[in-house]
Amino acid sequence: MDPRLVPLRRRFPMVADLERRARWRIPRFAFDFLQGGAGDETGMPRNRRALQAVEVMPRYGVKVGNVDPSAELFGHRYAAPVGIAPIGFDGIMWPGATRAFAEAAQALNLPYMVGTLATETIETVAALAPDVTWFQLYPLAAEDHRITFDLADRAERAGAKVLAATLDVPARTKRPRDMRNGFGMPFRLTASLFAQAAVAWPWSLAIARHGIPTFANIVPYSGPGRDVTAAFVGKHVGGGFDWDALARLRDRWPRAMMVKGVMHPEDAERAVALGIDGVVVSNHGGRQFDAAPAPVDVLPLVAGAVGSRATVMLDSGVTAGVDVLRALALGAKGVLAGRAFMLSLAALGDIGARHMGGAFIEELSLAMGQTGVTRVEDIQTLATRHPGAWRLP
Repeated sequence: MDPRLVPLRRRFPMVADLERRARWRIPRFAFDFLQGGAGDETGMPRNRRALQAVEVMPRYGVKVGNVDPSAELFGHRYAAPVGIAPIGFDGIMWPGATRAFAEAAQALNLPYMVGTLATETIETVAALAPDVTWFQLYPLAAEDHRITFDLADRAERAGAKVLAATLDVPARTKRPRDMRNGFGMPFRLTASLFAQAAVAWPWSLAIARHGIPTFANIVPYSGPGRDVTAAFVGKHVGGGFDWDALARLRDRWPRAMMVKGVMHPEDAERAVALGIDGVVVSNHGGRQFDAAPAPVDVLPLVAGAVGSRATVMLDSGVTAGVDVLRALALGAKGVLAGRAFMLSLAALGDIGARHMGGAFIEELSLAMGQTGVTRVEDIQTLATRHPGAWRLP
């Protein structure tokens, strides 16, 4: 372990500890952008409550001296079934975030699903994390998805191991915190935002080192200039994939492919019928549609429908190793976590990504030992009680 991490484990044992520190280290507009949800923000706490409500029955009398939290996902054995989730415009929450995530993922042997709207290019990330890079693809439907497919081709050439097409952003949403803060695209440091940045001096120093971020993957299509690129993103990115575009993307992409944002088992079935290798059960962290169910509450339905034929992962609300155990006990093969990693960066600087990744590995090992399993593959044998589980007619 990096010796710098030892005191951090004692001072910041939980994500709530990191959140308190992050609140003063980054400007309010950046903190609200990270922590804000859609509408009246009921979706985010619902995700957490649903995970916390899942009970796992431990088994005792088992030798647990050699717990192994490693897991195989898409042919690669990772240190744990925990990936760093994509976070759009990550560099505005912590400057240099994309690079810090990539370096931590490679060092820890955890998957990093870098996003289309990250602040470093897919080529840079794949060079920093050649063994663990996954790529999350947003649709850009103009010109018959010319840019969408070019982004996929770039990810393939760069060496990304997995492509994940994002389904759960079919339309723009309303995020009240950003509206109140006057935070939008293109990003401009107005007098109010500048005053917030001046108080958050760690963030300001990081901006001085890295510069004001831009959507690096989009620059080749928009042309140079942050405002130009942000305007291009606002006009062209999003709208969700339809099934025809997914089928064409599946034909084009030669490696493992997932769809991110599946909530209904019939959508999962349709994806698998196209030859897609995995699904991420996600409601976009509660940031798109605040009436959506908590992903963990529909996870058993999706895993029951396609889990024997595809890799099912869970996203949204995961903050600790025990959440990973809960998800795997309900049928997932792995999880993605976004806010927890970003809060750790905001609280601790660049080393925060390694702190959070190491914490997930350690906490999953402890949770496995507490429940009497020594291999990740055996977690699904544990009995669970899941009061919020959905039942469809």
